[in-house]
Amino acid sequence: MVRAAVLAEQGTQLEVTDIVVGEPGPGRVKVRVAAAGVCHSDLSLANGTLRQPVPAVLGHEGAGTVVAVGEGVTSVAPGDHVLLNWSPPCRECWFCEIGEPHLCERADWSDTSHATLPDGAELYPGLGAGAFAEETIVPAGGAIKIPSDIPLAEAAVLGCAVLTGAGAVFNTARVRPGQSVAVVGLGGVGLSVLQAARIAGAGPIVALDVQDKAELAMAHGATDFVRSDEKAGKAVRALTGGRGADVVIECVGHPAAIRTAWSASRRGGHVVVVGVGSAKAKVEFSALELYWFGRTLSGCVYGEIDPDVDVPRVLDWVRTGQLDASSLITARTDLSGIENAFAEMRAGRGGRTLVIP
Repeated sequence: MVRAAVLAEQGTQLEVTDIVVGEPGPGRVKVRVAAAGVCHSDLSLANGTLRQPVPAVLGHEGAGTVVAVGEGVTSVAPGDHVLLNWSPPCRECWFCEIGEPHLCERADWSDTSHATLPDGAELYPGLGAGAFAEETIVPAGGAIKIPSDIPLAEAAVLGCAVLTGAGAVFNTARVRPGQSVAVVGLGGVGLSVLQAARIAGAGPIVALDVQDKAELAMAHGATDFVRSDEKAGKAVRALTGGRGADVVIECVGHPAAIRTAWSASRRGGHVVVVGVGSAKAKVEFSALELYWFGRTLSGCVYGEIDPDVDVPRVLDWVRTGQLDASSLITARTDLSGIENAFAEMRAGRGGRTLVIP
């Protein structure tokens, strides 16, 4: 048996307890988790904002070492360092075949084969990964081999925060050198967006948050910081020639934050919604403003990444020092500290909390 943080019912606290992780079946990989980041999506799954079958082991942003592989797995071997990929593409469905693997229709997030409670009750892995545990079992495509010279703690935050943020910049918004970029919400994903915008050669790069995160924003590539409130759009326009930003990337998933992003964009600009919000949360636009401003409003699922393309690119940035993954980590804890990390997240404090199981 191994230890894990288990969600018995949505809306209740996680409980650190023993679970049973068996041997990997065909096409599966057993991973000893070295570190896992606490993402806002984990909080949304825990509190019921997003649907999550229970009992469950949450955590989808992580890295570790392969312990064992099931029949037919050739991509990794025991001892390999791996990055957990919570949405491995099948490469065979319609979306994968047209070059949109981030929308793969066969990504299975509800699998129950990876672990059980001691009484035999099956556990659901959050977003197919179940990283808030000492060990987990994932599909072969959910364990991406990475070089051993990349620290596993840094690699953990690459799996969601960095890939999502960088993908929003390079794949969804396709930011070009010299374009102005504004980022709404400075959690792990928002800070990753700032770093990616800097790598893309954007400027100015304006960071927005409801909390005073000016120092943190500047350390990650922002040229300016604006408090995210009803005057934020005017402040961003003042920093961008009176027009508004060419690209605004929203990383909260709240209606007010999306409207802030919209108001901070120039006419003809691009507003990218990365934040995962509730199905009950509505954002309202008038028919006239949609026409008049000529803006593009688009969603962004997992940074529109293709792991075969984007993981090597991000690893290269880490190696060359262009991207500092460790700076995203503003707190570290063990499994018992996840609830406190959720509390800090609700309060809007810090960047990423790293869990060391």
